[in-house]
Amino acid sequence: MNFLELANKRFSVRDYKQTPVAKVDIEKCIQAARLAPSACNSQPWKFIVIDEPQLKNKVAENAFKSLISMNKFAFKAPVLIIITAEKQKLTAKIGNIVKKKDFRLFDIGIAAEHFCLQAAELGLGTCMLGWFNEKKLKKLLSIPTSRTIELMISVGYSESDSIPKKNRKELNQILTYNSY
Repeated sequence: MNFLELANKRFSVRDYKQTPVAKVDIEKCIQAARLAPSACNSQPWKFIVIDEPQLKNKVAENAFKSLISMNKFAFKAPVLIIITAEKQKLTAKIGNIVKKKDFRLFDIGIAAEHFCLQAAELGLGTCMLGWFNEKKLKKLLSIPTSRTIELMISVGYSESDSIPKKNRKELNQILTYNSY
C-alpha cells in the first residue's frame, strides 16, 4: 500500500481481540521506531514491552482512574508499550536550553508514530496513551527516577475489521503558503 493508504489505515484502536501478538511483530515495530530521526541523533528513548498478562493488567490499572474511565480499554490490549525519555547528547541538551523546548518529546513522538505505522502495516491496532500514573508505573517497572515515562501504546488486533471514517479539518483550514 502507498503511504497515504497506510496513514489512513492507522487509527486509535480501543477495542482489542484477545489474540496474542507475536514477538517478531512487536520487534518489527520497535525496529521501525528505532529508525526514526532524532535531534543530534540522540535517540532519547527506551521501549519497555509489557506482554506478561498479570503485569500487563497491573500496568493497565495505572492507565485510568475509577472516576475518569479513560483508557480502560488498555486491559483488553494483549501488549502495552512504555516509552521513556532517555538522556540526550550534549548538543541536543544545549538546543533544549537555547530554544526552550525539550526536543526529546518531538523525537519520541516521531518514533512512536513510526511504531504505530509499522503496526498498522502488520494488521495490528494501536492507541497512544498519555494519561497514566507515572509514579506508580515507574515503581512497578523499576524505571529509574531520573527517567520520565512519556507515552504508553496499547497494541493488539482490533475487534473491528473496518477503518472508521476520519473526521479531519479540510486542507484549506490547515494550510497556507508564505504567511499565516
